[in-house]
Amino acid sequence: MSASQSTPGPVTPSGLNHLVLNVRNLEESHAFWTEVVGFKQVGELKKTPERPNPAKMRFYSGDHNGHMNHHDLALIENPALPAPPAEWAMNGMPMAISHIAISFPNREAWLRQLEWVQSKGVKFNRRVDHGMTHSLYINDPNGYGVELLYELPREVWEGDIDAALNFAIALPTEGKEALVDKHENVPVFRATETAAE
Repeated sequence: MSASQSTPGPVTPSGLNHLVLNVRNLEESHAFWTEVVGFKQVGELKKTPERPNPAKMRFYSGDHNGHMNHHDLALIENPALPAPPAEWAMNGMPMAISHIAISFPNREAWLRQLEWVQSKGVKFNRRVDHGMTHSLYINDPNGYGVELLYELPREVWEGDIDAALNFAIALPTEGKEALVDKHENVPVFRATETAAE
């Protein structure tokens, strides 16, 4: 059936295009998303005759094979946004967004990023080897959960996505142990294997 033909149900999207976050302080959040996470600012909302009082809003891109995107992330300043609770906890955040997952191109880039984030004094909430990603969970200055990850090869997880999603090994979150990534002998998920167990 061609794409132009009518099919029942919704069209499956190709993925998420961009994320827009309300932040209390644009400069504080700009520093986190550029100096800690590594996004590049590609634009900022400017005053025009049609828009004399624009929101304080900036746009950011990751690296798309050497090219910038129009934006992967945008930040809008909203000083009335409540401050995050004094104790941030991955599973107890009273936020509408659980977390934002940011991909790194490969294991080596991700390990460099972990070292960088740790050097900036950012608290590691969780380090987890999932069945489809190896991940670090942190919080931004507004309390949003941020997952920094690299994706394991598709052949590792596509045989049984559900089993891969349900696999998790907790790892250290402090010191040099938090920067170790064991990538040898990762489990490969196959529907036939999990059905036989």
